[in-house]
This record gives sequence, structure tokens and C-alpha cells, in this order.
Amino acid sequence: MDVVEMALWAQANAKTLPSEGRVEKGSVDTGVEKGGKVSVESELVSKAEEEDMEALLGTYVLGIDEAEAFSERLKRELTALEAANVHAILESQPLVEEVLQQLDAAQGSVEDMDEWLGIFNVKLRHMREDIESIEARNNKLELQAQNNASLVEELNSLLEKLSIPPEFAAVLQSGTFEDARMPQNLEACDWLASSLRSLEAPYLDANYVNMRAVKEKRLELEKLKATFVRRASDFLRKYFSSVVDFMISDKTYFSQRGQLKRPDHADLRFKCRTYARMLQHLKNLDKSSLGPLRKAYCHSLNLLLRREAREFANELRASTKVSRSTGAWLESSQGGVAQGTGGADTSTVSDAYAKMLRIFIPLLVDESSFFASFMCFEVLPLNPHGADEDKDEDGDGGSAAETNGSDTKSTEQNPAELESLNLSLQELLDGIQEDFYAVVDWAYKIDPLRCISMQGVTERYLSAQKADAAGFVRRLLADLQSRISLQFNRFVDEANLQIEKHDRNVKQMGVLSYIPRFAALAGRMENLIQGNSRDVVDQAYMKLVNTMFAVLERIAQVDPKYQDVLLLENYAAFQNSMFDLANVVPTLARYYQQASEAYEQACTRYINSIINYQFERLFQFAQKVETLLYTISPEDVPIQIGYTKMDLRKTLKASLSGVEKALPAMYKRMQKHLTSEELLPSLWEKFKEDFMDKYESVEGLLAKCYPTEPLTPSSAEMKEIFKNFIF
Repeated sequence: MDVVEMALWAQANAKTLPSEGRVEKGSVDTGVEKGGKVSVESELVSKAEEEDMEALLGTYVLGIDEAEAFSERLKRELTALEAANVHAILESQPLVEEVLQQLDAAQGSVEDMDEWLGIFNVKLRHMREDIESIEARNNKLELQAQNNASLVEELNSLLEKLSIPPEFAAVLQSGTFEDARMPQNLEACDWLASSLRSLEAPYLDANYVNMRAVKEKRLELEKLKATFVRRASDFLRKYFSSVVDFMISDKTYFSQRGQLKRPDHADLRFKCRTYARMLQHLKNLDKSSLGPLRKAYCHSLNLLLRREAREFANELRASTKVSRSTGAWLESSQGGVAQGTGGADTSTVSDAYAKMLRIFIPLLVDESSFFASFMCFEVLPLNPHGADEDKDEDGDGGSAAETNGSDTKSTEQNPAELESLNLSLQELLDGIQEDFYAVVDWAYKIDPLRCISMQGVTERYLSAQKADAAGFVRRLLADLQSRISLQFNRFVDEANLQIEKHDRNVKQMGVLSYIPRFAALAGRMENLIQGNSRDVVDQAYMKLVNTMFAVLERIAQVDPKYQDVLLLENYAAFQNSMFDLANVVPTLARYYQQASEAYEQACTRYINSIINYQFERLFQFAQKVETLLYTISPEDVPIQIGYTKMDLRKTLKASLSGVEKALPAMYKRMQKHLTSEELLPSLWEKFKEDFMDKYESVEGLLAKCYPTEPLTPSSAEMKEIFKNFIF
């Protein structure tokens, strides 16, 4: 047996031996010490043991020839060890018996313990079942108690919702609406609204909605609501009427003779704001109740606004000092159509109209904005009037948020509410436009041209109004604009009619009267243009000038002899009078160009008629010769019948004999025809140019066809004759 195997066996079978049973240490070291136990480290061979084994093996270094001796030695040691083990086993028998006795005793105890545990287990099982039964009953009782508590709490909450405080019931049924009592009224309204809301889903459980008590209480609250809404509506209708009647009965609120009074609604709005929150509650309680209230408010305030506008317009017209001119641009049977253009200053007329707008348009916009917020329309706040210089300085406007504190955070307009608002504003402000129309008609009668400046003022206010804000005010301004345009077009039509009737079928000479009058009219119209009124004026220009030119052509045809003279004088007069304006007004520039072309054409025809009056035979002969040259050569012209040299001499003698006297006669003839002396020099120059062009053409033609027959006087001599001519 190897020493290592022996050590492992000793570890597995190690036992404590009594002191008297020790084994003497023999010659062989077995590794068992006195009174100790054979033990082996957890490791098979430690380092120390390895060193000991190496030392032990070192003592047995034998040669190959000593193998039998070494084997014999190992056998002896094995025998000794086996004997020692047997001895140790025999020595441990008493201990084994004692252990067996103790094991038997322990086994009996264990069996008794097992029997006791079985008994205790049965008892515990019965006890656990009893405890579970008790816990189940306790849980049921606890759940029942919780349910009862919740039910009591829910019933108390429901009873609280169903109860009507007597103080609120008294206020809603018979309370007064005095200013001092408004906090109590508003508090009662808050309670009523919240109570009605609390009896409806989702604020009330769906299981309670159909309960008899809930239905009865809801019906009672509805009756209370109907009573309060009816009482409040009756009070507000009477209140609106009484406040407005008081203001109408007080003359100090309106314009009086010698004193223009700006309408002041600050006190009215202050009184109305007292009931703004109550109107909000009425809307929440019964939205349909606002309809009659809005109508009542519109009716009452409409009377006030119309009275203020009428008194203001009357005093405005009475206090405006206007010097009527006796001059007239055109004679007219309609009084006032042609008045006011004779140099009189009528600016106060348009100033009065502008003042009417400056006072009332901001007022109407503010009233529209206040009405929309006060009467709880669900629309975006209306923008105030745009012109900064026209803002109402009274400070009585008040925004929607100041009026009723309603939420105005919505950024989208409600089309249905906006339409309803505009219908109400129609009722609120309807009829006031008549006073604006009266001012427009009054201004038109004094000076029709003031319609131009009034149109510009109206356009400025109209552009400042949003399309969806204060709709009636925008429509009012649009109607005023149409009214002004209608009156101005009426003036243009009547002036146009007077031009068409201008001395019809009567021989005319010189510049027609409406030419210089139109120049004065156009100058005044340009001075009055404001904003977009340019289009209106340009349309008037087009209508009047077209008629002027058409009538001029028609009158000129009455006497064909003087047709061109009349045309060139009038077209020249039109150009002279329109020169400055044509440089800045494109419409007049087009007509200036048209008149210039017509003037040139008339001048050409007139100069040709003057030339042909004295030299027609000469130039007709030259024209026939030019026509003949298309078919024959120049050398063959003198041999043609009617084109012989004799025929040429007769023509030259008839046309050019006494030409020195003919030219002054022609000048005097032109001087006799023209009534505008300033045109004569330019016409005479044109006459010379056209005549010399034709004369030189005849001279060249004769030199080509009749080389032996010179033109006398020649072109150079004719120029000298013109040069020596003394006017």
C-alpha cells in the first residue's frame, strides 16, 4: 500500500480512541499521534507533506538490484498497519453500543413527537377554519359599513344639490334690481346656474338623472329660472327705455342753435355696465331671452342716435357759412348744378361733411363694439376706427372685456353670431344714414365739385373699417360713397347734356364756350382729388371730353366752309388750356394727344383750302402731269392734248400773275377767318412751308417735262416775295 493511499484511508476511518487504547508507535511512522485524530488537509498533498515524502523517499534510494528487498519491506509495514487497524476497531465496541442505545431512545422520542404534532395539526386546522370564517364575516360587516357611509355621504350631497336656500329663492322670485341689490342678484344667479348644471350629466351620475326627486327639483329650478328671467327681462326693457327717454327729454344732450354738441354716451354706458354681468347670466340661463332685450335696446338707442344725428346735421348746415357764387360753369335749369364754380371758396362744405364723419363714424363704431360686448355676442372684439386723428377723445368707448368680463381668447370668428350681430346693428343704427344723405345733398347743391373731396374722405374712413367688424358702419360708408358718386355723376350727366345742347344748329365761330370752362372745371377737380377719387374724376373727364369733341365735330359740320377753322381754333384752345394738366394727368394727356392730332389734320385741310383758293389751277395741272408720267415719257408730255406749252403758259398766267398782291390777300383772308389772333403767325408759317413744298415740286416737274418753259417767279424768287412780305 502506498503511503498516500494509507493517509486517505486513515482520514476516512479516523475515530477518537480512548486513552488506554493507544497504539504504540512502531518502527514505521503511521502518522497517528498520541491522543489525537488522523486528519488530512483538504488538499491531497500539502507542500510540507510533499517535502516529507521527498525526504522519506530519499531514505529509500535503492538500486535496481534491491527491488525485492524494498517490496519485502513494504509488505511488513502493510501487515503492521492492518494489525493496528483491527486492534482499533476492537477497542471502539463499547462506544458503538452506547451510540446505538442513544439512537433507540431518540427514535422513541421522535415517534412521540410525531404523534403530538399530528394532534396539534388537527387542532390548528380547525382553528384556521374558524379564523377564516370570522374574517369573512368581519369583511362583510366592514364593506357594509363603508357602503352605508358612502351612501349617507352621497345622499347628503344629493340633498345639498336639491335644497334651495331661502335667501336665493327670495331674491330670484321677488328681489329688486336696484344698484345696491345687484351683488345679491348676481350671487343668486351664480347659484341657480350651478344648481341647474349640477343636476345634469356629466355633473350628476346617470343613475340619479331619472330619479323622481331629481326631476321634481329640476322642474322647480326651471320654474325659478323662468320667473327670474321674465322679471329681469321686463326690468331691463323698461330700464333701457327710461334711460334713453331721460336723455332725449334733456335738450342739453343735443346740438342747439349756435352750438354744435358732440354726442356723449359715457353716462349711458356707465349705467348699462351695471347690468352687464346680469345679461351674461341671462344668456347662460336662457339664451333666447336676449333676443327681445337686444331689440328693446336697439329701439331705444336708435331713437337717441337719430335725434343726435339730426340735430347735429341741422346745426352743422346752419353754422356753415358759404358764399354762393352767381357765376355758372354752364347754364342749367336745375338750380345748384352749375353753382359754386365762380371763384367762391366752398371748402367749408366738404369740411362740414368731414366733421360729420369725424364725429359720428367713431361714435357708431364704438356703439357697435359696446353693443356686441354688452349684449353677449360671441364674436371677436370689433376693431376701433383706423384713423388716429379721428379717435374719439371722450374715452367713453370701453372694450368688450371691460363690459362683461367675458372670455375673448377665441381667435376664430363665429359666422352665425356675426350675422346675428349685423342684423341687430341694422336695427340699432337704421335711419341715421338719412342725416348723412342730407349733408351730402346739401353740399352737392352748394358745389357739386365738392363731391370729389367728400368721396376721398369717405374712402379714407371706409378703408379703415374691417369687412367683418361694425358691418353696418361699413355699409353706411359704402352707401355714402354710392350716394356721392350718384350726385357727382348727376352733375356730370347734366353738364354733359348742356354740352350736347350747346347752340345746336346755330352757326358758331371762334372758341366754343365750354372749352375754357372745362379747363377751369378740370383745374378745380384736380385740386379736390383725395385718395381713390381719381377714378371718379377720370371717368368724368372721359365722358365730358368725348362729348365735347363729338359736339365740336357736329357743330363744325353745320358750315363746311368754316369747318376746319372752327376745329383748329377749338382744338388749339383745348391744348393751350390743358397743357399743364396733361403733364400730370394721364387721362387728359391722352385727350391732349387726340386734340393735337385733330388740330394738325384741321390745319392741313385749312392750309390746303387757302392754297387752292388762289393756286388750285396750277397745282391741279401739275398733278395731272404727274399722273400722265405713269404712262408716257416726259418728252412726250408737251405733245399731249391739254398739256401743250400753250396750255402751260395759260395756267401759269392765270395762277401767278400778280402773285405779289395775292399773298397779302391770302393773309388777310386767313386773318378774317380766325378769331384767335395768336394762331395766325403759326398758321402763316405753316402756309409758307406747305406752299413752298408744292411750288418747288411744280418747278421740278416743269423743268423735267417743259425744259424750255421756266417757272416764273422761281422758287427762290417766291421765297424772297414771302420774305419781303410785311404784315
